[in-house]
Amino acid sequence: MSSTSSTTTAARTTDGTRLTLEIWHPDCWGLQATESVDAGLLVHTVHRTVDETVKGHFTVYADTTAQLDEFVAFTEASPLTHSTVEVGKRPASTAPHPGNAARELFVEYAPEHSISDTLVSQGFIHDASVRVEGGVEHWPVFVADDREAIRNRLETVRAEIDAEISISKIASADGAAPDSTDRLDRLTPRQREAFDLACERNYYAWPREISTRELADELGVSKTTLLEHLRKAEAKLLNPDDA
Repeated sequence: MSSTSSTTTAARTTDGTRLTLEIWHPDCWGLQATESVDAGLLVHTVHRTVDETVKGHFTVYADTTAQLDEFVAFTEASPLTHSTVEVGKRPASTAPHPGNAARELFVEYAPEHSISDTLVSQGFIHDASVRVEGGVEHWPVFVADDREAIRNRLETVRAEIDAEISISKIASADGAAPDSTDRLDRLTPRQREAFDLACERNYYAWPREISTRELADELGVSKTTLLEHLRKAEAKLLNPDDA
């Protein structure tokens, strides 16, 4: 689960790269809830309490109020949360997000069940609301570093908390997308096959139209092998100096 930083606005004027990261990490109530219930979650603000827990303000959205009820019940029953407080309901006509119904929640949980501190420690600055859907966190982040350093920072995050991280969007600090056409030639045949299939099947779209397991099955490889192909392809697209 995520948290926000008040330094985000100031950092936007710094040269660097904007990324959207798709993240899974263990022991996260939000990932478990959105994987079990057909509902999504928007993360607005998160902060540490005096008791050194994490308390966040979230919007849960779904197609029906029954799905919202199921989501809240799942969150309340989760051993990964300390408390869940419902603070209001949004009428379907004014909900500024997917689904026909939405509800505001305050959830308190332990900081070790969040990936936020690890991302911040590696220089990734929260850049917009985090969306959690289908057991995946979608993190818009800014990082003021070169692309080789970004690759190393992502590997550190993956190793520290056993996270699965892929990159679904890359842009320069001014919002311009990088020219990756020539860099596609740097991919091995298997990396290109995996990356092209992922793009063709809208693996990087929102909402994602195919799961990692389904994509791996279609490619005829294990989920681990697929993620490795995609990770290496993304690394080469990030770093123009890679051979």
